[in-house]
Amino acid sequence: MDRKDEEFRKRLLLTFKAEAQEHLTAMTSGLIEIEKGDPRRQGETIETVFRESHNLKGAARSVNLADVVAICQTVENVLSALKRAELIPSSPMLDLLHKAVAFIGKLVGEEGLTASEKSGVRELIRGLEGEIEKPAPVSGLANEPARRLPAAPGPSPAHTATIRISVAKLDALLLQVEEMLLVKLAMAQRVLDLKQVKKRFDLWQKERAKRSYRAKRRQEIKGEVRSKDDIDSSIVPFEAALTRVLKAAESDQRSCSVMVDALLADTKKALMLPFLSLLESFPGLVRNLSREAGKETALIIQGEQIEIDRRILEEIKDPLIHLVRNCIDHGIELPEERLKKKKPPRGEIKIIVSSRDGMIEIAVFDDGAGIDTSNMKAVAEKSGFLSQEEAGRLSDGESLLLAFRSGITTSPMVTDLSGRGLGLAIVKEKVEKLNGRIEIESQPGAGTTLRMILPLTRATFRGVVVRVNQQPFVLPSANIRRVARVKKEEIRTIGTRESLTLDGRAVSLVRLGEVLRVPTGDNRSEADTPFEQVVVLGSDELQMAFLVDEILHEQEVLVKPLGRQLLRVRNFSGATILGSGKVVPILNVSDLMKSAVKASSTYAGIPAEERKKRISILVAEDSITARTLLRTILESAGYDVKVAVDGVDAFTRLSAEEFDLLVSDVDMPGMNGFDLTAKVRADKKLSELPVVLVTALESGEDKKRGIDVGANAYIVKSSFDQSNLLKAVKRLI
Repeated sequence: MDRKDEEFRKRLLLTFKAEAQEHLTAMTSGLIEIEKGDPRRQGETIETVFRESHNLKGAARSVNLADVVAICQTVENVLSALKRAELIPSSPMLDLLHKAVAFIGKLVGEEGLTASEKSGVRELIRGLEGEIEKPAPVSGLANEPARRLPAAPGPSPAHTATIRISVAKLDALLLQVEEMLLVKLAMAQRVLDLKQVKKRFDLWQKERAKRSYRAKRRQEIKGEVRSKDDIDSSIVPFEAALTRVLKAAESDQRSCSVMVDALLADTKKALMLPFLSLLESFPGLVRNLSREAGKETALIIQGEQIEIDRRILEEIKDPLIHLVRNCIDHGIELPEERLKKKKPPRGEIKIIVSSRDGMIEIAVFDDGAGIDTSNMKAVAEKSGFLSQEEAGRLSDGESLLLAFRSGITTSPMVTDLSGRGLGLAIVKEKVEKLNGRIEIESQPGAGTTLRMILPLTRATFRGVVVRVNQQPFVLPSANIRRVARVKKEEIRTIGTRESLTLDGRAVSLVRLGEVLRVPTGDNRSEADTPFEQVVVLGSDELQMAFLVDEILHEQEVLVKPLGRQLLRVRNFSGATILGSGKVVPILNVSDLMKSAVKASSTYAGIPAEERKKRISILVAEDSITARTLLRTILESAGYDVKVAVDGVDAFTRLSAEEFDLLVSDVDMPGMNGFDLTAKVRADKKLSELPVVLVTALESGEDKKRGIDVGANAYIVKSSFDQSNLLKAVKRLI
């Protein structure tokens, strides 16, 4: 194959992959629709999935992907039998069909299949063929979790034409158009400058007229003849010219503003996508996660047609997955638990997308157990984030905010799904990086709602320009609860902290200049004004007032990244350019609040490495290879590690020596890890010892058994990552 042919094949494969993803998404949605068992739509849905599979098979054949062709052909055979009513959909059959779609996704994706998965292709095909040969069951599909999919978009108008264009080209075009915003701001500044010149000229004219009048009166009194003022002849045309230039500049500025706004809006529309494009894979995700956890969950999506910047969609996908995982793992109860609480056995997750005040709100709701705030405070105390006195002062709303602290989790154990106390912290960090904010509400027994409020576009947002001394800064409007002018006597000092009362609520007050280490004051006497200007930042539950020298104005802000060298600078998230050409820093609100309230260290004065070396861990593992690996990982992290060859040996050592944590395999001779954990919990001396199970057993039933016997963390070897182990150990100790 020559070079041209190879390049053509690569382009063809890229086109195929984009097309394949559309087919696979439609197939997944269709299979979930079939699971609902709605007889009115069953035939239509089966036909849709059949056509998608057939089209995918044809596309795969054109790029010589034989495995994809083979799987699609077998899927078609099953669907043909369903169409002819020779088969009735069953849970095992649909599991195999979902597995087939997942296999194809990996075959056409970047990661490809592992060696064991490649051998599983033939096994999958044989399993599907076996379904065709089975006699039709007498009953229909078992009661599986239902999911409500967004309505399919209607047919396009007959005369609408579409073309494919590289996203990179669109991004480059949008970037250039966004730069036009600087031209718009610069023209507005030029008009402002001209107005200032005109204002000064008018003041000069008034002063000159007064002086001229006084001089004329003196001449009249003395009987002198006043000579003609030679300046008059030049002032009149100058004033007329200045007025004319100002009006022309205002007209140009208005025209430029209209054109730039329209051009920017139209270009953004080209990169706006309906939220549906992000949510297409979520029904399948919810189905799989629910099955792994042994739960039943219905997914309901509302507002999926609202459009948002593609760049925001890409950034928010992982946080949204985190939230959905959190709903299933922490929120939705097991079916038997829900029945005891007089709830339907099937839980419900809602993703509601709405637009408000130029922002987009994504609400994720579950009707699960809700968050126990007393338990949350207890976990924070035990983890060293709060003292008992600090925890006692927290309201329920403030306690809920602890969920966003890294390392705090109410999960009874760490699993490959969750429990490390990182998910919501990652979500909060990502949302704030996008100049948005996150809010949380929860009712014990009734469920939890998390709201992400984000800008519609990433490159621009509304910001308030404030001044500290002679330095301006920009604060994102989305994070500002209010601005206020307060009397100096309203600022109270308690100990070393300042506060004030706004709307009947006490709010901590800090000086922005002190947080940023910028000298405060603008060389005015404090007696000049009895007022101070403050900006209140944060959420409804946690607010903080920042004192500034002056609140200048609100404007649209074009974000300029700081560059790779300054990728993460505390308190700053980027920069922008004002119409005057001045470069102004954009402040990171989350960092500001953390900088203003520095948490005291739980282990003050004790170096981290010294604390690690004092911690002793016992590893129980019968495989010498796995035992050596675990020991090496833990010792490299600074822990003192000893080993046991099985459960009996481990319990003997635990009885004779003191350890801070036990890491154990499950499948061991003599005494397995489950029995070892149960025995540890039954021993009065060892009952509080943290236990981490590292095992090849990954079924939901095994994980549940691990929880039942009292394990604190459950890490599956098939998805083992040393960082997961170390994070679990750090959290538990």
